[in-house]
Amino acid sequence: MKKILAAMLTAVLCMGLLTACGNAAEETGQAAETEETATEAANEAEPADAVEETAEEAAQPEAEASVSEALADGVLNVGTNAEFPPFEYVDDNGEPDGFDIALIKAIGEKLGVEVQVENMEFSALVASIGGKIDVAIAGMTVTDERKETVDFSDSYYTAVQYVILPKDSEIAAAADLEGKAIGVQLGTTGDFIAEEIAGAEVAQYNKALDAVNDLVNGRLDCVIVDKNPALVFQSKFEDQVKAVDGAQFDFEAEEYAIAIPKGDTVLAEQINAALKEMMDDGTFDELVKEYIEGSDE
Repeated sequence: MKKILAAMLTAVLCMGLLTACGNAAEETGQAAETEETATEAANEAEPADAVEETAEEAAQPEAEASVSEALADGVLNVGTNAEFPPFEYVDDNGEPDGFDIALIKAIGEKLGVEVQVENMEFSALVASIGGKIDVAIAGMTVTDERKETVDFSDSYYTAVQYVILPKDSEIAAAADLEGKAIGVQLGTTGDFIAEEIAGAEVAQYNKALDAVNDLVNGRLDCVIVDKNPALVFQSKFEDQVKAVDGAQFDFEAEEYAIAIPKGDTVLAEQINAALKEMMDDGTFDELVKEYIEGSDE
């Protein structure tokens, strides 16, 4: 009887050991499987430097977008028409100079690019932007017609058209311009205004000075041109002509701005930022004194 009980006890103990071993083996296998899974996950994870590289790559398109193609070569090619004093004219060395030229060169300096200026016919400026030239600055008025082709910077100058008349002329109001022979510079605001005057015979010139010369020689009744050039011509021909404020003829004030390629918002933002900085730090006012007011004080 004791032998039978002993045998039964031994069997029970063996079964317990087998169960324990099986559970331990199962747990060991699960642990190994968990470790293997973690290792695979770690191997699949990108290293920290790879993550940083990906972040840099993602940032690159944004960084590239912040630089205008017009400035990518370090040069800003500018078109002007140096026949519009004091905003632009040809200096004693045969180079374009004037308020606009000094302004765009100062903008270029703030943008860290070289500025190259090309003297062109005014009527060719808008069509050349984005091709032969990057931007144009030439006492250019912002108009809806021009905005169909190019964009503009913020305005940097407010001007009005003036009417240049012979010293003894009796023309004094808008109605008096009807049917008259009117000289204008081709493609300018004066040109647009004259085309709307009833019965006017409009003579277009590449240079405003040529129109004034014809006025002095009796070939025209008047010349329509911007205020500052008009005052320059009045001074040059002080015994022969007078310059009358366009407000007397119901002409509205207009805004000068820099013409830039259509859709180049980055370039517009950069130029506008430079303009604002110049107006804030006094650079703009100094240029006005030097070129427009004719004073270095």
